[in-house]
Amino acid sequence: MTVLSTLLHATAFRSPFLSTLLPSIGLAYGIQGLVAIPSILAQSEKFYDLSGSLTYLSCTALSLYLPTIRARYAAQLAGTIKPAWPSLAGALMGKAGSGLNWRQVVLSAAVSVWATRLGTYLFQRISADGTDSRFDKIRGNPPVFLGAFFAQATWVSLCLLPVLALNSLPSTLLSTAAPILLTDILGLLLFTGGLSFEVVADRQKSKWVEEKKAKKHSEEFLTRGLWSKSRHPNYFGESTLWTGIAVVAGGVLCSNVGQVGMGFAGGLGGIMAAAAMAGVSPAFVTFLLLKVRVTETRRVSLARA
Repeated sequence: MTVLSTLLHATAFRSPFLSTLLPSIGLAYGIQGLVAIPSILAQSEKFYDLSGSLTYLSCTALSLYLPTIRARYAAQLAGTIKPAWPSLAGALMGKAGSGLNWRQVVLSAAVSVWATRLGTYLFQRISADGTDSRFDKIRGNPPVFLGAFFAQATWVSLCLLPVLALNSLPSTLLSTAAPILLTDILGLLLFTGGLSFEVVADRQKSKWVEEKKAKKHSEEFLTRGLWSKSRHPNYFGESTLWTGIAVVAGGVLCSNVGQVGMGFAGGLGGIMAAAAMAGVSPAFVTFLLLKVRVTETRRVSLARA
């Protein structure tokens, strides 16, 4: 029995929803564990953030294609014709039999764009700086350093939960959902606005840092552009874009289609569970960013004392 067949058998739950959701979450911890080993040995955090982006991309892709992988494997065992791979273009155009719903493709693409941009940005930053001060006290402590990687796996899993849940719904069931909902429009507007806000804020900060290194100014804090309106505009953009993703996914998960696909009994309890599954993403992101902000504020206060 091959490794793939073993994994498919081990994660073949009665619920098609769980058969996609749980392996996708498990992959996050697997990737982070693998990256942690050489990082701990080298006492280096250089690939920490980049591995986070890779984990987002990998888990998203797995959740999209795992149902088809299972179907093709089952067809191989039965000696029947294997089903075709999903058509991303077909799903976007709403074609029947494409294997995916347009929301699954759009949200997966949205996460991929965000993860690629942020991962590239952070990797370029640490490549230039050499180290990340967040790891100064833990990179020499293997258990704690390992904990940081598993914490990142948890971060990925919780942030991605609405997308993973949406991608885990059977495509045949999703084909019966309304073509477009108000939550789709609102969510995509929030995502676009939030991502744009974050990108502009990051670029303004990078330019400010470069000018400071070149001794073009001696400002202690960035107070230009978006940073003149908010202490952390990039954090605001981050929270907003994940709220947009949660709104799109939540609109489907809370509907009758989502309730049936997840195996919930429906009613208020099922709707609340679906809303929590979608809302945990922006809630967790906002909690982490606020925690970072409080920590930074304390550091500034101590430095000035």
